Amino acid sequence: MSVKISDVKPFSKCRLHGVKAGDYLISVDGNEIEDILDYDFYMSFLPVEMTFRRKDGKTVSFTVNSENTGLVFDTYLMDEQRQCKNKCIFCFIDQMPKGMRESLYFKDDDSRLSFLFGNYITLTNITEHEIERIISMHISPINISVHTMNPELRVKMMNNRFAGERLSLIKRLADAGIKINTQLVLCPGINDGEELRYSIEELAKLYPSVQSIACVPVGLTKFREGLFEITPYTKQTAGETIDIIEGFSNNFKKEHGIRLCYPSDEFFLLAERDMPGEEYYDDYPQIDNGVGMWTSLKNEFINALESVNAKPLNRNISVATGAAAYPLIKELSSMASEKFGVKINVYKIINNFFGEKITVAGLLTGKDLLEQLKDKQLGEKLLIPLTMTIDYTSRSSENNKFLDDITLKQAEEILGLPVIPAANSGEELLKTMLGVE
Repeated sequence: MSVKISDVKPFSKCRLHGVKAGDYLISVDGNEIEDILDYDFYMSFLPVEMTFRRKDGKTVSFTVNSENTGLVFDTYLMDEQRQCKNKCIFCFIDQMPKGMRESLYFKDDDSRLSFLFGNYITLTNITEHEIERIISMHISPINISVHTMNPELRVKMMNNRFAGERLSLIKRLADAGIKINTQLVLCPGINDGEELRYSIEELAKLYPSVQSIACVPVGLTKFREGLFEITPYTKQTAGETIDIIEGFSNNFKKEHGIRLCYPSDEFFLLAERDMPGEEYYDDYPQIDNGVGMWTSLKNEFINALESVNAKPLNRNISVATGAAAYPLIKELSSMASEKFGVKINVYKIINNFFGEKITVAGLLTGKDLLEQLKDKQLGEKLLIPLTMTIDYTSRSSENNKFLDDITLKQAEEILGLPVIPAANSGEELLKTMLGVE
């Protein structure tokens, strides 16, 4: 294997040795390079010998003493991102309307992104080479979308005849000492109830390699015509699911000191139950999966109220968020108003684009935001969750945008005031509300 080089930075070691765009990196210390994982792993044992094949077919080798080789590759992965081959009955992308940005329809199922960015994979298109590499390099943790530990049911849910047999790879990775986080996307009457009990118990047998199990309710948009019929969770069925999970996790906590299995925040909202306290979440192993995010944000915000220094403010701002987080943001805004005097208007944005059953802020569009705020009193600034934009790392109104490609700058022009994305942190949220660093 080899990787094509798209550019070489000036004055770098590789440039000085004559490596050019169009050449190929063949190996590092004799180890073939296939992608970014190979490259990063073998480059960590400096100094290393790098071998290249030039465009004329000749090879050249030399030693480098720094990771700053100057090499630039076509993609971050040095390879094409791998697409999901399943046709899951609950797939959110299949529930999206036509005509949106092409990249939104890409179904990721790439084991490398699981390690690098925390993405979840199904194991249905992973190769034997990748499994061996994960084990030999001890790439850990790996995040796996399991959904059910019943092989036959997994085949039906994922519409992939290999989905059931691939469950054996979880044990193989666990036996090799690879840390694993798992998720179960639950569909009422399909993989919850007794099937859920079975899945939790089977995954628990692989503890401590299996570090956590997140249970998340299926997301259903209004664009499901012609798709597998799935009913949404109700207050009763959501409560029953929480009871199953806690029946297991309470006992597991007594025996091992952690709960291992957790319902997502959305289950508590659907069941109309109070959110658990911080001790429930065991250091939040699945917070990026919506497990404990509510409790964490609230606790961070309350702590920040005591530590952030700010004088009473004559300030009038607004905050817009999704239906799920609205009660929490309303409560936190009242706390900030009471202590610092700032007036905060909180607006709940209903997801008309995907349907009202989609309540998270991260799936709101710019159009819904603008239409529902056009006649509202917004004050000096509008705060939105950073997750409402497509680039979680950028607050720039020039470059960042919503799912429907409306930019923050366009939203500011239409609303006539600054639109400020606030990071998903209690302290950052309070500071953004107060306008302090």
